[in-house]
Amino acid sequence: MSLRGGDPAEIGGYPLEARLGSGGMGTVFLSRTSSGRPVAVKLIHQQLAGDDEFRIRFRQEVAAARRVSGAFTAAVVDADPEAEQPWMATTYIEGQTLAQHIATKSPLDGPELRRLAIGLAEALRDIHRVGVVHRDLKPSNVVLSPEGPRVIDFGISRAVDQQTLTMTGRVIGTPPFMSPEQLQSPRDVGPRSDVFSLATLLVYASTGHGPFDADSPYITAYQVVHEEPSLGAVPAALRAVVEPCLDKEPGGRPSADELLVLLRDLPSDLGGTAPNGAVTGRTREVITQHHLATPATPAPAAVPPTSPDGHETASTVGPLGRRLRRTWRPVLAAAVAVAAIGGGAAVLRAGDSGGTGGGERSTGAAAPGAALPDGFEPWSATVRGGRDDIPDELRCVARGDALFCGGGGVVATRVRPQDGARVWTVKSPGVPVQGMHLVGATDDTVLGYRFAAEDAPQDPPGEVAAVDATDGRELWSVPSGAQSTAVTGRTQDAVVVGSTVVTVDAANSRFEARIAHSGEVAWTTSFPAGTRCAPVPVGARLLAMCATDAELDASEVRHPTLYTVDRASGTLGKPIAVDGPVVPTGAADGRLVLLQQHMEGPALTGYDGVARVDPATGKVTYSRLASTYAGTPGMVGGTVYVSGQTGLVTAIDPATGRKKWSRQTGVEGASGPAGEADALYFSSATGRVVALSPSDGSHLWTTDPRADGLTGEQGASPRVTVAGRALIVAAAGNTLFALDTQNPPKPG
Repeated sequence: MSLRGGDPAEIGGYPLEARLGSGGMGTVFLSRTSSGRPVAVKLIHQQLAGDDEFRIRFRQEVAAARRVSGAFTAAVVDADPEAEQPWMATTYIEGQTLAQHIATKSPLDGPELRRLAIGLAEALRDIHRVGVVHRDLKPSNVVLSPEGPRVIDFGISRAVDQQTLTMTGRVIGTPPFMSPEQLQSPRDVGPRSDVFSLATLLVYASTGHGPFDADSPYITAYQVVHEEPSLGAVPAALRAVVEPCLDKEPGGRPSADELLVLLRDLPSDLGGTAPNGAVTGRTREVITQHHLATPATPAPAAVPPTSPDGHETASTVGPLGRRLRRTWRPVLAAAVAVAAIGGGAAVLRAGDSGGTGGGERSTGAAAPGAALPDGFEPWSATVRGGRDDIPDELRCVARGDALFCGGGGVVATRVRPQDGARVWTVKSPGVPVQGMHLVGATDDTVLGYRFAAEDAPQDPPGEVAAVDATDGRELWSVPSGAQSTAVTGRTQDAVVVGSTVVTVDAANSRFEARIAHSGEVAWTTSFPAGTRCAPVPVGARLLAMCATDAELDASEVRHPTLYTVDRASGTLGKPIAVDGPVVPTGAADGRLVLLQQHMEGPALTGYDGVARVDPATGKVTYSRLASTYAGTPGMVGGTVYVSGQTGLVTAIDPATGRKKWSRQTGVEGASGPAGEADALYFSSATGRVVALSPSDGSHLWTTDPRADGLTGEQGASPRVTVAGRALIVAAAGNTLFALDTQNPPKPG
């Protein structure tokens, strides 16, 4: 709608084009950035600008929206919460809200309903993973964009560790879509409150009314707290999934990660409710535990079996069975059973969406002299960590005849590469930081990250722990800072260089180098004044990548500085200025290779240049790329690879910026590569692997998915580890499996 008399002509330098709508906190206008990108500018109402409580709420909204900006939310472009009339600009999402769609058209069904359910569950997963609870998930806060649903308006959201904002005694929210605890005890609201709200929203989307609707908000609130939901008109398969989400007790509900598992096993068209309660339509592509097991494996067990020496052995338990809470596991069985009744006996493979998938296969992948570990047979295993309620992924390194892995709720574990048996496991009790995995290993020491449990506030929030490689005995630990993601764009707060581990101290003020096995401090080096730094290994060399406090506080590192670090003394060399923003990607010919990031506001849209830094001379050379390549970067054999969300892999010469080749694969959101002379391996969180020729990208083989993981992810570190001729793949839910690269499993 057009601007009205009295509307401002511009806000914060953004000229206004139209009024998009108005709500309780403010008015939203359409504007554009200087490059022409449309943005939505939210201006707080004048009468609220002087209200201290509402200013706090708005600051909270800006902070939360910045934390969760991603594929399923509106990214923050700019904001000024301290202005006389506070405002925030976000990416403009075109489309009706879910409330508008239901009011003007009809409830959703079929694939449209299933896409909405999965998209919103993915949005909640991303919101919760950065420690935010939305607290106001309702139809008017969901936009149905052409690219899928987007969650907006974080006006009453909060970080999990913050006080809930109810200073004046008000219960803030929308009763038909609030959880019982939100109405009864607002300060105890956690992530599973959002799961309850999502379930009410899905009932509304499929029927046009909520599960607790009544004539007044007071009666509605009473029914939310005390009455059973009205679900009779909900398609049976969807009803079986949303019912446990509406449990009155938060502990009885699935997490967003677990809900996503359930939703992905719904029929592809969701059909309707047949007279006998069965769902009409065909089944979706479902991974069953039968498909997760190789022909030689026994039926899945609920608890990993143990070997005669008492160590855990490889398990074929699928991630679905391991992650589901006991109180609602039967609901999944009901949902899958309903899908099978409605769709017949055919069960399809998840991930077979065309492209260069299962039909293409050839032999030959490993280096000619590579051998399998003695006694090797393909295997699958799940490594349990300290937190079963937070599914995560491991990362592994192979050293000699051992495989060491860590990540999430696992500080480190030693796994036998021939059969997947665990020799020892050291668990982490707290909530892991996404993307932080194993630090590394030396000949006698393994180093990983440990996070403190919520009920142990006296413990360091995060620390690097060293354990003995032979028996898993803890050797030492040290509190660790957490600046690497902000400085480098990569989560690597500690690195192993030779027999030394280099960490950042808890105050983010200096590097500390220790002998890996003994923990003896070899040297400490303070960061240059006014900066914070992260370690960057370049082969046998070590560099420090630093950014100013001002750029870090603004979350905009565009002028990083590199320093060589003397490995014997920690002395920093002369500063090397780099045109940013950049992300370290690897090393070639003794030079550090950085990809230059292409930003639109705060949003990363891809990579458009290469910078090469010679640590010996301090010289930096730049090459522009012919296009902006979006995806996950990696490097092997002196070549840069970018793996796109949709499976496109592009090879780039870092010396010239020239594209060597591009290859479309059937593995979406792959990270990598890992490789050798004759093959490159990329894998997604589903455990699906593609092998490509390094010379021209020609397809060698692709495997089927092995876990119910996420596709389309960007920025993940490589999930594949090469151990001779064996390939060890880390997938969602702490799943590991191994295959023979010269005899990969046949698709199907």
